[in-house]
Amino acid sequence: MTDLANYHPRPLPGQSVLSGKSVRLEPINWDRHGAKLAQHIIGPNNARLWTHIPIGPFDDLAALQTIMGLSVERGKWEVLAIIRTRDESVVGTASYMRIRPEHGSAEIGCVVFSQGLQRTIEATEAMYLLAAHVFDDLGYRRYEWKCDNSNTASKRAAERFGFTFEGIFRNDMVMKQKNRDTAWFAMTDADWPLVKSGFETWLSAQNFDTDGVQKRSLSACRQA
Repeated sequence: MTDLANYHPRPLPGQSVLSGKSVRLEPINWDRHGAKLAQHIIGPNNARLWTHIPIGPFDDLAALQTIMGLSVERGKWEVLAIIRTRDESVVGTASYMRIRPEHGSAEIGCVVFSQGLQRTIEATEAMYLLAAHVFDDLGYRRYEWKCDNSNTASKRAAERFGFTFEGIFRNDMVMKQKNRDTAWFAMTDADWPLVKSGFETWLSAQNFDTDGVQKRSLSACRQA
């Protein structure tokens, strides 16, 4: 979007259900989602999921709900539950953060993928739906991903999903009594058509063999 003469602030993201083939994302409702979510992201076996997240880990649902509720209130997060459609399991969360409707910019963060969601088709489709919502549904101009610079897996994921590395903010935060240098990634509305095409090509049934193994990587699909 280069002509901003008639630009207006964009609507808030995360207010509606985002439906795909393998996953559905819903604004978090603790009464409906809480107990199912707790099975997948709470407890000692899931502590490592929270290593690079500003909050957590959690031993019980009440603690998760309280702390995440404070983050929503203070940081104006919009939290979505990630639901696997084949069994209706609530297998993770993702949050729109640093939402700046006046500039058409939002960040996706506090991404907590359960062990069963990581490195799956469902995980990739969830990221596609989240990006499509801000660009296609709401007309945003910029979509951000930030992470601890020591979090190699998150940086690799950002690039896989089509974000472009923009730099490192040194000594950006003190998080869990440790320094955090923050790596910034983003995509813009100009980037989105190619990124979107790559997602849709990768997610198509034609890209997987009978065993469910991908034929082409997501990055390769963006270059097709």
